[in-house]
Amino acid sequence: MYQRPRRNRKSAAIRGMVEETNLSVSHLIYPLFVAENPNEKSEIISMPGIFRWGTEKVLAEIEECIELGIQNFVLFPVVPEKYKTKRGEYSADENNFYLKVATEIKKRFPEIALMSDVALDPYSTDGHDGIVENGIILNDETLPVLANMSLAQAQAGFDIIGPSDMMDGRIRAIREILDDNSYDQTSIMAYSAKYASAFYGPFRDALDSTPKSGDKKSYQMNPANKKEAILEAILDVEEGADFLMVKPALSYLDVIHVLSENFVLPITAYNVSGEYAMVKAASEKGWLNYDATMQETLLSMRRAGANAILTYHAKDFAQLHKK
Repeated sequence: MYQRPRRNRKSAAIRGMVEETNLSVSHLIYPLFVAENPNEKSEIISMPGIFRWGTEKVLAEIEECIELGIQNFVLFPVVPEKYKTKRGEYSADENNFYLKVATEIKKRFPEIALMSDVALDPYSTDGHDGIVENGIILNDETLPVLANMSLAQAQAGFDIIGPSDMMDGRIRAIREILDDNSYDQTSIMAYSAKYASAFYGPFRDALDSTPKSGDKKSYQMNPANKKEAILEAILDVEEGADFLMVKPALSYLDVIHVLSENFVLPITAYNVSGEYAMVKAASEKGWLNYDATMQETLLSMRRAGANAILTYHAKDFAQLHKK
């Protein structure tokens, strides 16, 4: 045999030399759930090791993560029922605790990249990403709400705006309001291919944002479709997005790959709560080695073409590699 591929696998040094894909802490974005109570630290039952952080506690958590090498964070608000309305006015309220903690985080840690979440569901009494009237999620009527929410987040200090709502035209609406108010340097990470997935359950537990009626299939994508993701990405690029995201990640590696092959913008994979919970649960049962499985799943997303990965494994990965 003239060709023996095993020759390039015979030692760690050679395997490292020919390694095609790399994974480091710099590729990861760490999600943090922030609550109004300053001293809250409560574990999310369906996401072992992940917590709801009070506005004071989250600063200490970010500092600890920075020491591990994590530089990228995304904040999700745990909004009390008393602030929720049909149109989510609290999302742009100057007294919104979510906006205040973002300002404090950027003041304390100006070097990090801080990403927001733009959607109506945390602030809505209906639990949907858009305004609901007579059981219908209204697209165009929702856009000004999302735009105002985005402007408030940019003013609070977020570096990257993260529209997760899947309303048509929201990237253009957000880009225009940001540019019109001199926030042309604020980035937009579009949730371009966000699927109506069964893997979101633990996240909705964390935020208590499950829809009060119906489902999200009229605006989130059909898991059966791949070409549609290309259309969504084309529109987001045309409307001014800076990143394109695929959510979830593990069941949609083919979608990550097709976007990375067809677009020059960076591709982000969202390794969602259900994917995290599966690995955690199996490892706690002793059925999987957590460290090895966690690294392999993240590596698969990088190999598929993701430039960055939004993952609840970020801190565990950073701790493992710090050793």
